[in-house]
Amino acid sequence: MQIYRETTHTKPADRVYQWHVIDADGERLGRLASRIAVLLMGKHKPDYSRHQLAGDFVIVVNAVKVGFSGNKRAQKIYYRHTGYIGHLRERTLDEMMAKFPTRVIEQAVKGMLPRNRLGRQMLRRLKVYAEAEHPHEAQVRAGLGKAKEEPAAPTRAPRRPSAEAVQAPVAPAAPEAEPQVAEAPAEAPAAEAATPARRRTTRRAAPKAPKAETTPKKAAATTRRRAPAAAKDAAESPAPRRRTRRAPASEGPKPEGE
Repeated sequence: MQIYRETTHTKPADRVYQWHVIDADGERLGRLASRIAVLLMGKHKPDYSRHQLAGDFVIVVNAVKVGFSGNKRAQKIYYRHTGYIGHLRERTLDEMMAKFPTRVIEQAVKGMLPRNRLGRQMLRRLKVYAEAEHPHEAQVRAGLGKAKEEPAAPTRAPRRPSAEAVQAPVAPAAPEAEPQVAEAPAEAPAAEAATPARRRTTRRAAPKAPKAETTPKKAAATTRRRAPAAAKDAAESPAPRRRTRRAPASEGPKPEGE
């Protein structure tokens, strides 16, 4: 029977970061840089995630005493450009160890980390010192360190009461004392009666006057006024034209003998 398990990711607040102290005395540069890169990325942990910052802090001491194989001190060259045209600067490994021994280890580790913002955060956790002394004694003694402070515990909602608590008889509450209402003075009703409230008056619209009935005299006057106008219209309009039938043009005068 095949068992399927879900992939779990540790939250940043639950991660515990350790501090590792590495002595570079007698160590080869390449092997030392690869071991530091594994610790910075967190690949030595069972809960490693490539998209999370899970690595530890690394302290490297005695960077001046790191060893090299072959003739690298004279053959290996470090290049740097100032930004101006033709200003390409170069230094050999021997010159770098004389002026900046810590940069040699930092450059070697940087080339083994991811080329993104997560890789830059990992590189900040690398502390390289040329001598055997370092200012991180407190972190090393504690053995633990955290990159971020743990957030405060979220407040939980109150739990619902159980069934027993709901069914339990509730003790009767003490009767509440009735609020005492202050009596109004005796003169208050008299004052109210002296000043009666105003009555709201509404303005009503006046009734419309009924239409006057037409008398026989008025009717006759109106017919007289209309009669001349009708006669005038009849006179102006032309009389209808009477249509007569004409004889056909082919018929001529009849002969006398007939």
